[in-house]
Amino acid sequence: MQPAWKSKGKKLHTRTIEVTTYDYGGQRIIIEGLLKDDRFQDSYMITGETFPQGVIHHMVVRLLVNCADLSIEDVDVDLVAVPREACRETIDCLAPVKGLTVTKGFTAKVKKMAGGAKGCTHLVELIQAMAPAVFQGYGAHQSQKPSNFDSDRAQMVLQFLRNTCRTWREDGPFVEMFKKRLSKEQQKLFRQQES
Repeated sequence: MQPAWKSKGKKLHTRTIEVTTYDYGGQRIIIEGLLKDDRFQDSYMITGETFPQGVIHHMVVRLLVNCADLSIEDVDVDLVAVPREACRETIDCLAPVKGLTVTKGFTAKVKKMAGGAKGCTHLVELIQAMAPAVFQGYGAHQSQKPSNFDSDRAQMVLQFLRNTCRTWREDGPFVEMFKKRLSKEQQKLFRQQES
């Protein structure tokens, strides 16, 4: 370990992002994301403004997600604490994500719809952090009870996970395992249809 990591000095800032999933009516889940920035000293901005130490940002985003296809049915934003009153004008910037499906390309779509001058960088960062947790929450929701193999669900899982990391790479062991299981189930279905 380098000496710099051992003697870090005084704490200046902490960003906390927390994402929690809740069951909602059987076939839906609520994904709740919280972003909080804490400063541990007064801050003097180049604009002449002074921000006292404490919470700079405290924002909550809630997504109502349909488990059938991981589509976002509703979005709720709560700006608990923001540095300037003008920041509250961004409260509706995530409304365009309603109707999107959380799958590959979701992050780019969110940036295009709500990023830059259209929205709030912190809300966009938060919803981008929430996207992978949507899938984790979906997995936790779906795996509460033992179930039969569902090829549609397996296809959706494989589509989402393929090439997202080294472990789930196209030529890796987990993708191969999914493909074999899907092939076995398709052959079984074909045999049943022939009988």
